[in-house]
Amino acid sequence: MAASFLKNSNGQIMSDFLPFTRPSIDEETINDVANVLRSGWITSGPKVKAFEAALSSYFGGRPVRVVNSATGGQEIALHLIDLQAGDEVITTPMTWVSTTNVVLNAGGKLVLVDVDPVTRNIDLDLVEAAITPRTKAIIPIDLAGLPVDRDRLYAIAKKHGLRVIEDAAQAQGATWNGQKIGSFGDLCSISFHANKNMTTTEGGALVMNNEAEAALFEKWRLQGVTRFPDGSMDVDLPGGKFNMTDVAAAIGLGQLKQLDGFNAKRKELAQAYFRLLDADLGLELPPADFTNSNWHMFQPLLPLSRMKISRGEFIAQMKEKGIGIGVHYPVLHLFTYYRQLGYTEGMYPHAEHIGASTITLPLFPAMEVADVERVCTALCEVISASLS
Repeated sequence: MAASFLKNSNGQIMSDFLPFTRPSIDEETINDVANVLRSGWITSGPKVKAFEAALSSYFGGRPVRVVNSATGGQEIALHLIDLQAGDEVITTPMTWVSTTNVVLNAGGKLVLVDVDPVTRNIDLDLVEAAITPRTKAIIPIDLAGLPVDRDRLYAIAKKHGLRVIEDAAQAQGATWNGQKIGSFGDLCSISFHANKNMTTTEGGALVMNNEAEAALFEKWRLQGVTRFPDGSMDVDLPGGKFNMTDVAAAIGLGQLKQLDGFNAKRKELAQAYFRLLDADLGLELPPADFTNSNWHMFQPLLPLSRMKISRGEFIAQMKEKGIGIGVHYPVLHLFTYYRQLGYTEGMYPHAEHIGASTITLPLFPAMEVADVERVCTALCEVISASLS
């Protein structure tokens, strides 16, 4: 059957299938990308420099370097804190698996703790209890764009002399006590993946503390190379290949200008979800934080114990109604590889409950409140019909 299309209030052509996310790329940005392609300089060059400068300004003047993925940035961050084999890193199983894969690949010892059942972010009481003399760092995750309590987090880190690598992949434009996430604190990793609040198609950035860290980051980013004015070069560490292209940076420059507007629209749509979702369905809703969160995702938990269908069947029935549903995330410690490391079901009950029942509803800037109404109507029909 041929797909049908419609236009939103901004004149953008949209399929009548509503995905859980869709990037908004304006014509000015598309033209800037075309100009890069015509320029003859398409890999790392002036656009990357300009993007890093714009990001630094956005994050209060702190040094920022961009990479071709947030995973690459987190890998380099572990080098910056000089993680050694056996050093312990505390994080949570409620995250994209890259957070923990990079720790294991670097030789670190992974220490997982459960999440807070309300915020769904790492439980800071459990973090403090898990600290040992081998603990090197904490990696908190701002799930769905809701920041971890930065006051408590940094009080713990300071008390125990720990580094913090903020996994703020989903927190572009989120705030804590009025300060942008990334504008203060220790190392802060940002993602520009296609489903994030701003994108470079693929890409990421690390916000750092000083220029010495930024200079070391640049070497880890590109094969450990240092170039000299006379054309010679040296390599003094085994760096990787993580540099961003000017094509991607041109997209990022266009997206950064619109980020605050994107986030304002996401907030409006999230408020509509709270207003329109039927409370009698038994969904567990996320915290209604309209001060700090950037509303990267809207994630209710399904009342599966009352439903006669599984989450997979719910997703399939919503798809039949033209609505895409995501899952972010299944808990990572129950993946095959992590089970082989000794992790088992029941170790992190709050994260497991969330991971088993979470759904991601459509939420992106090109949506209108009418789209939220459509989602809520379809969701109500599917769940109501499934209740036992």
